[in-house]
Amino acid sequence: MQFLLALIVGGPLVGAAAALLPAPPGLKGKSPDQAVLRHGVLVTGVILLATIVLALGFDHDHPSTMQATTDISWIKALDVRIHLGVDGISLPLLLLTALLTFLCALYSYFKMPTGPSPKAFVALLLVLESGTLATFAVLDLVLFFLAFETVLIPMYFLIARWGGEGRRAASWKFILYTLLGSVVMLLGLLLIGLKAGTFDMVALATDNGRGLTTSVQVIAVLAIGLGLAVKTPMWPLHSWLPDAHTAAPTVGSVLLAGVLLKMGTYGFVRIVLPIAPDGMHTFAPYLAAFAVAGIIYGSLACLALARPGNKGDLKRLIAYSSVGHMGFVLLGIATMTPTGVNGALFANIAHGLITGLLFFLVGAVKDRYGTADLDTLAGATGAALYGRAPRLGALLAFAAVASLGLPGLAGFWGEMLALFGAFDPAAGLSRPAFLTYMAIGAFGTLLTAAYLLVVVRRVCMGGPRHAGEAEAAIADVQGYEIAAWTPLVALTVLAGLWPAVLLGLTDPAVQQLIAGGAK
Repeated sequence: MQFLLALIVGGPLVGAAAALLPAPPGLKGKSPDQAVLRHGVLVTGVILLATIVLALGFDHDHPSTMQATTDISWIKALDVRIHLGVDGISLPLLLLTALLTFLCALYSYFKMPTGPSPKAFVALLLVLESGTLATFAVLDLVLFFLAFETVLIPMYFLIARWGGEGRRAASWKFILYTLLGSVVMLLGLLLIGLKAGTFDMVALATDNGRGLTTSVQVIAVLAIGLGLAVKTPMWPLHSWLPDAHTAAPTVGSVLLAGVLLKMGTYGFVRIVLPIAPDGMHTFAPYLAAFAVAGIIYGSLACLALARPGNKGDLKRLIAYSSVGHMGFVLLGIATMTPTGVNGALFANIAHGLITGLLFFLVGAVKDRYGTADLDTLAGATGAALYGRAPRLGALLAFAAVASLGLPGLAGFWGEMLALFGAFDPAAGLSRPAFLTYMAIGAFGTLLTAAYLLVVVRRVCMGGPRHAGEAEAAIADVQGYEIAAWTPLVALTVLAGLWPAVLLGLTDPAVQQLIAGGAK
């Protein structure tokens, strides 16, 4: 188990280095480009397999216990250690990251984004995977920061070199926002480590803030929270996200929405909530207020983009929807209750599955029509995707109703639990305020349903625009697309029908994390 976790975290880095080497003559296939893309599929497939084996070997009877741990001294002067481990909170995120990266590598093998050599593309994809997996596996504050930063450079280049129109401005905006947020976060992490005398996240969580004064906790939560809020992204620190998603290649958008946004909310749960509970208690009402503001703002922005005549970009609309969905995650965390935090973690995974699928589908629609502009797609009567490519239309409608939180699909449970957590927040938090937040969040679900149904109507429905167009079909779902999208569809249904699979992992770990040393 220790070896497996080390392989999962470090394996992609080795694969990235190997991707830059010349392919052996017997493995080139039709071309060196094909060989390196196949290498990306192989490495990400091995990492996914190792993560599945880790999950199968995980002691599901004790999900609150750190397992597969490695603890090696690294910088003795600062007591910084190479400390790795996995529990019921981090295991689902490791699986989600490994799955989405493999599906992106598989998709890219058949549909490589337009841009420079595939060598650099595959190497950057693998570095991105390693940094993301490390973020969810490390248990040292300094290592967490290093892993958190590792993903920025590869994502910057994926957008800047393989993105579409406006990619340079979007990539610069992405890197500047996230780097500035990270600098502030580093100050907060150093403050906690130096004041507590350790950077070990397990020891700090067990101490549950007893070694830190309230003023230190407040300052630390403000600093760390700002850095995490940029990455989440929380309104009003979200403005880098729509541009990045609109310009990014399809697989870049999938990974950005599916796993990179989760790093911010994971930091709130793993670091801020258990290590500085008094500081979190101070800021929780404000975090909840910003969360519900993001829910409403994201939904209204999507409604505006979906309205005929506004030249709304479909990728940009899905990006703004992420602002709203991540608002539910932040609301659940702000309640500081097991119900709310479990809902936040569930919504994290559901958003990764559903929005990852949505970006795959929007990328496919853009490839077929040559545009993601809703007005161009829909025309006067609608894009008629049901008639032109029925399987693609059905999948887009499925992803849309999953995203709006239809009961029986994954999007429902996280949002419901976050609202339940707001109904009865932690002791000391203003219940009238959180009841107000709950009502605003519930109204946000209605707005979400409104804009997604408008999108389905405009893109999937409609008839021929003029005589003879009834025969103008477009390519329906291809074999490689079925392979890349089927796991996301299946897991969206499974998580919706059997939420205990995920909640059984997260709940004991969340209970212990909130209780700290008192558990």
